[in-house]
Amino acid sequence: MGRVTVRRRVLRVREGVSSHRPDTLAAEEPMEIRVGGRPLTVTMRTPGDDFDLAAGFLVSEGVVHAADEVAGIRYCAGATADGGNTYNVVDVVLAPGVAAPDASLERNFYTTSSCGLCGKASLDAVRTTAAWSVAEDPLRIGPEVMTALPDRLRAAQRVFDTTGGLHAAGLFSADGELLCLREDVGRHNAVDKVVGHALRSGLLPLRESVLMVSGRASFELVQKAVMAGIPMLAAVSAPSSLAVDLAEESGLTLVGFLRGASMNVYTGSERLQPLPVA
Repeated sequence: MGRVTVRRRVLRVREGVSSHRPDTLAAEEPMEIRVGGRPLTVTMRTPGDDFDLAAGFLVSEGVVHAADEVAGIRYCAGATADGGNTYNVVDVVLAPGVAAPDASLERNFYTTSSCGLCGKASLDAVRTTAAWSVAEDPLRIGPEVMTALPDRLRAAQRVFDTTGGLHAAGLFSADGELLCLREDVGRHNAVDKVVGHALRSGLLPLRESVLMVSGRASFELVQKAVMAGIPMLAAVSAPSSLAVDLAEESGLTLVGFLRGASMNVYTGSERLQPLPVA
């Protein structure tokens, strides 16, 4: 199994004084995801929760929607020339009757990392592949619960405390209870790990829940939330314009700049109740 952190010797300079010391870094290694033995994609990730990552990626791409659609996930032995196991190649076996993804250049399901879709085509792709609608989700959450989420997310980041170099994604209930947290060098990987955990636990769709991320809210993170049936995405930083477009079209509540006692609600403000009175 790959290491979550690694140690490196660095030259530290503080107030004009230099010294050599060990430093702890977040590990980053490639992981190849295969489906039925056929390579599908490669992502750079922090080792750990790899099966959740693979499962969550397939949910995001609309390949699977329930735990019983996955027959098994395993590391591939013989991934090296000498037959060893790098723990960087994961093979997902789909259940009988579940259609395998088309891995050709003309594959017909939506991807975020390399398909080249943008703008209206991207919005159409998500709308046509999402298994659940979040627009009718009855989630209601108080502003005081929302403003507590960043501190709760940060308090649960064990590896960040050591390295300072990982993103986090946390799944919260409507009353602010942390249900699942995952860390990774990539924001999208952290979210896929949360979604994959939910899939493997039989929890999809994730109704009446909030996904909190430690960085900005990109289009692909909104897409992943929608594909998992999550009705609200909150971020400590800014959303992109396409993220707002997708959130509005999908009926997802999108919150940005969630810091301290303040936030910007870009879409779906009706889920934030009761609203503060000016």
